[in-house]
Amino acid sequence: MKAVSKPRWANDPFAAALMPPSGETDDERAKRVHEQSEAARVSREIDESLQETKKLLEKRKKAIKVLLLGQAESGKSTTLKNFQLSFCPSQFKKERAAWRLIIQLNLIKSVRTILQAIQDDWEAIGPVKPTSPIPGFSRQNGSTTGPLLAPNNQETGDKEDREPILTDAHRRLRMRLSPLISMEENLNKKLFPHPPDPREISVRGGTNWKSYLTRLPREKEQKPLRPGSSQGSLPQEEGTRILVTFKEDIIALWSDPVVHRVLKRRRCNIRDMPGFFLDDVQRIAVQNYEPSDQDIMKARLKTVGVEEYHFVMENAPEGDGDWYIYDVGGSRSLRSQWASFFDDVQAIIFLAPLTFNLTLEEDPTVNRIEDSIIIWKAICSNRLLEHATIILFMNKMDVLATALGSGLRVRDYVTSYGDLPNDVPSVVKYFRDKFKAYHKKLSPKSRSFFWHETSVIDTDATSAILFGVREGILRSQLSKSNVI
Repeated sequence: MKAVSKPRWANDPFAAALMPPSGETDDERAKRVHEQSEAARVSREIDESLQETKKLLEKRKKAIKVLLLGQAESGKSTTLKNFQLSFCPSQFKKERAAWRLIIQLNLIKSVRTILQAIQDDWEAIGPVKPTSPIPGFSRQNGSTTGPLLAPNNQETGDKEDREPILTDAHRRLRMRLSPLISMEENLNKKLFPHPPDPREISVRGGTNWKSYLTRLPREKEQKPLRPGSSQGSLPQEEGTRILVTFKEDIIALWSDPVVHRVLKRRRCNIRDMPGFFLDDVQRIAVQNYEPSDQDIMKARLKTVGVEEYHFVMENAPEGDGDWYIYDVGGSRSLRSQWASFFDDVQAIIFLAPLTFNLTLEEDPTVNRIEDSIIIWKAICSNRLLEHATIILFMNKMDVLATALGSGLRVRDYVTSYGDLPNDVPSVVKYFRDKFKAYHKKLSPKSRSFFWHETSVIDTDATSAILFGVREGILRSQLSKSNVI
């Protein structure tokens, strides 16, 4: 008896599964073909996505990775802004609108700080009732046109600092400005509903806050703002409305010498605080305000956590324009996160502000420069970073010059400084030599010591430094790759 041959697919389960079922109708066949075609399309898309991911990983692996390190308020975020301004100016320009609102909030916060100082002084000492009309104060419209000085309080010297100098006119001015506090709180809640640090304007790393603020709608028609009433207005315009409404009173507050004496007595160095714009109220508190490059550099927004920035540098040679820069939180509680970025980083820019007379916010017993040196020693000795280029930015040179010019002596804050000359070149040399000595002593292998004197809010000077830093990092990478 002759054996019946089986079809070739009979022993192939996969082929059998793809065979059309017996008795399949035309509609069923069309549906099956469509489903198979759709499955093939999805499979191709997955393959293409995997290939694209692989290419991106390869590209990222070849990119330059830079880590910004330093204590809180050392200037890391400002250095990052300078990188963007110098090498990606088009992107920097697109984000200008986002900084507008941050700058306005910085200004409002400064006013709130002064109002709190006045309140504290008032409660501690008490007001003085003037014996005659106060120069520069007009009851009409409640406006002020000059200093709110009480005539019986014009003495100078230490005695004046101990006497009560605030008047009822200051109380009225403070009451007129008090709605700013609630308005600021409402505006902050609209923009940043769950801030990581409620004490100041802050965002979490990775939240893409600039894109969010840039996309906020702009209100075409401006309506007058009633004090205490900002409900219904758009966040993008609310900061402008608040400042325009209270502009004259803010100027009167900041131009009053009595207020400055109160700030001095309360030891409130508001000029040294980040995000200080009180000298620019006339320019900022207008409807058509657009932040300058310098305004953006001075703006203060605290970043909590790690923020990754991908820069594709404009006009860079092919293969040299892809950079990743990581801005990590500098507070003590966040420093444990730094190590996870040490593995494949090519360069570290370490910012050490030469603010010898200041202490850490987290621990007022720790001098800021001493804390910077402790961090520097840990970084230099870390074996994960033995191949990384470490660049020291001795930052806030402008603050150092101001502090020395005011008569502060370094030896009163850093006892090891001794009787060395109390001038900028001597102070810089002393601390530079300290950083250099630890760099040489603690580095796992010999490497060059790179350092710069910086004031990162000075965009022109910092740009020149960053161009040199970029070229240095690229040369170092080429050297390690045996290209040069």
